[in-house]
Amino acid sequence: MTTSPELWQVNGVELAVTAAGEGPLVVLAHGFPDLAVTWRLQIPALVEAGYRVLAPDMRGYGGSSRPRERSAYALRTVGLDLIGLLEHEGADTAHFVGHDWGAACVWQLGLDHPDAVASLTGLSVPYAAPAPAPPTQILRARWGERFYQIRFQEAGTPEALLMRDVDRSLAAIFSDRYDLLDGEDPVRPPEWLPPGLFRRIAGRFRETGFAGGLNYYRNIDDNWRDAKAARERVIRQPSLFITGSADPVSTFLRFESGARAFEDLRTLVVDGAGHWVHQQAPDTVNEALLAHLRRARAAVRKSPA
Repeated sequence: MTTSPELWQVNGVELAVTAAGEGPLVVLAHGFPDLAVTWRLQIPALVEAGYRVLAPDMRGYGGSSRPRERSAYALRTVGLDLIGLLEHEGADTAHFVGHDWGAACVWQLGLDHPDAVASLTGLSVPYAAPAPAPPTQILRARWGERFYQIRFQEAGTPEALLMRDVDRSLAAIFSDRYDLLDGEDPVRPPEWLPPGLFRRIAGRFRETGFAGGLNYYRNIDDNWRDAKAARERVIRQPSLFITGSADPVSTFLRFESGARAFEDLRTLVVDGAGHWVHQQAPDTVNEALLAHLRRARAAVRKSPA
């Protein structure tokens, strides 16, 4: 990371924002359980390519506000945080990039705030068109009560489980092994996460807890109801989806199912990468991201006035 984060007031909350570079605006939105530092391998490449980058700790995480109400973590509410970053900068548009829950947030921006979106990039979590039934109903039927997103629905119990041994919990999740959360045996952090950085992330979660991040999951049925009621179902901006071939999300959320919602979607599957593709294969992701941003900017220059 190139600068220390600053606290910005946006959308009624404070966000700890790392800002770097000059040029067209790129907003980076992280997911669970993460911090803005997850983008440490993308920010220098974007700045060198001539972009201004904003990477917040999303609401509920790190140095940012952590509202207690579950409803404060609905996709559309969190999306207004990201729009607030543009207003803080005095900018009309930005390129939005998200990973995991951050990806879900930026896809929604393409529907809710299309005039503010220059392009969209989602990592690991594809856009999902509204299913015929509430997500928790479908997940329970397919995966059962032990599936992690179902376990996260109950307030209090998941927080206690994750806080029992924060290092072990994070090591399991960063290794794409939610099935290890209940065990007692040691779990090593993955090799792609430097030990010093892992200790820093774990220390932050020991301070803040996990309730904010878990509340994103507790809104999945409300997000679904909002999506079902929405009139706009087409994402028109140049869009890119990047995932890893070993990402377990693909076992229950296929990017092909939502592809019809896009007018302009390109996809990249990185062979051998898991859920944390931008950290596991940063050179590949950065190359694809920069090419996508160049393509989006060229499309704007070619469009009629």
